[in-house]
Amino acid sequence: MTARKVARDWRLGRLDFRFDDYMPDAPGRPARPELLPPNRMPRRGKAGSLRGRIALLHALAHIEFAAIDLAFDVAGRFGGQFPRAFVDDWMRVGADEAMHFAILDRRLRQLGSRYGALPAHAGLWEAASETAHDAMARLAVVPMVLEARGLDVTPPMVERFRAAGDEPSARILQRIYEDEINHVGFGAKWFDWGFRNDVETSCQGEESPANLWVSLISRHFRGPIKPPFNDSARRQAGLTRDFYGAVAIQPASAL
Repeated sequence: MTARKVARDWRLGRLDFRFDDYMPDAPGRPARPELLPPNRMPRRGKAGSLRGRIALLHALAHIEFAAIDLAFDVAGRFGGQFPRAFVDDWMRVGADEAMHFAILDRRLRQLGSRYGALPAHAGLWEAASETAHDAMARLAVVPMVLEARGLDVTPPMVERFRAAGDEPSARILQRIYEDEINHVGFGAKWFDWGFRNDVETSCQGEESPANLWVSLISRHFRGPIKPPFNDSARRQAGLTRDFYGAVAIQPASAL
């Protein structure tokens, strides 16, 4: 796959640490899957059924496919504002996401389907478009909100697949989950570096990385920050409650 070749070329020193090429507004897309607005996406069906598990794996494969583009976009669009190690990290993420997509697509084929067989939506790239001119906003929204949400929801999904007797899919999701802790960690690490080194952003003058994060997601992220949270995995990634606790939607029982 091209993504893994690019990451390998970077690692072997075949690519320059130079950022003078134009970054496209949107990545190329295959003819399938059909992209629909989120409110037109069909229901996935019961979680324990084969149809429901295929639909969930397809949705996850689409997320990983989009995550490949997001990783390389953040490296190419914002790498010049950070040290070389920033690009090292996001190239590694891009290679990981490509591997995740490949193993999910292979599992779909084992179950009689394939990536592109079902519709999907382009919500992840909308977040990239919203933050295309602000490195700190991109780090705040994509790894520290969207990917962090994966840390919350993946362990219950692993258990659902195991309860359905689908251990191969459960193992795939567990592997992805462990890698995503590192990915969220890269976001938190470079967000902190950007704060301490005054990387230009749309929200200036905040007194701490957590305060800056809250300001940026308030401006650039439209969705809710809602529990339950996997506090342990988030903390392992460097994303502590002083970031998301103050803006999280409180459960009805707490109101």
